Amino acid sequence: MPIQRLTGVAALVSMLLFAIPAHAETRGVAQLPLIAGAASASPLSLNQLPILNPSPMLAAPSAPSFAGATPAFGAGRSLLAPVESAPAKADDAKPAASQADDQAGNDQADGPAETITDLRKALIGLAMNLRDVRYVRGGHSPSTGFDCSGFVRYVFAHAIGVQLPTNSASQFLAGLKVKRADMKPGDLVFFHTGGRHHRISHVGIYISNGRFIHAPTYGKAVQISSLDEAYWAKHFVGAKRPEGMLAAAGKG
Repeated sequence: MPIQRLTGVAALVSMLLFAIPAHAETRGVAQLPLIAGAASASPLSLNQLPILNPSPMLAAPSAPSFAGATPAFGAGRSLLAPVESAPAKADDAKPAASQADDQAGNDQADGPAETITDLRKALIGLAMNLRDVRYVRGGHSPSTGFDCSGFVRYVFAHAIGVQLPTNSASQFLAGLKVKRADMKPGDLVFFHTGGRHHRISHVGIYISNGRFIHAPTYGKAVQISSLDEAYWAKHFVGAKRPEGMLAAAGKG
């Protein structure tokens, strides 16, 4: 074979080899074999080229490492992995409205008991300050004197803002019945002092330990008496808790 022809064939094969990447994946297309030297007698036909199996997929390049760099999320954790949040506490999981509602419920549970205690203290405090005001039939103020119902009515109106009926019989009907063992400061105690008729004719304000304060009768003044005294024990009818006091405490 002439030298010029061999040289031309070798140059053509070299061009084809440089045009095809060394690691390219072959899918049914044969790669040209390397020419061992210029000793090939003739150019190779496509039928003579060997068929090579496809090369495996190239692995994705790993992220470069930097010497001395500190991983942001700690060793072994992927940068794309979701960061787990700390578990919420039971109280934090509740809506603010629900917490607000719980807190309000607690305040309402404690509030009325404290309020009615304050009302009772106010009633007894004012009643005690009116001791020695003289008894006057139909009297309803410290300046004019008191009768029994006028005294009770004045104390409730000025101590806690509750208006009671004008006479003892009506005041008896306006209250809730209370057992003697359950009486508390500020409850009203009623008596019948009119002889055989047994009508409600007298009222006082219970203090504690069987004692009550009242405007007794002609010639006397507002004073403290005991339910254990013979006269009052004999004429005692019962105790009532004014509905107006319960309403003022938020229970009525």
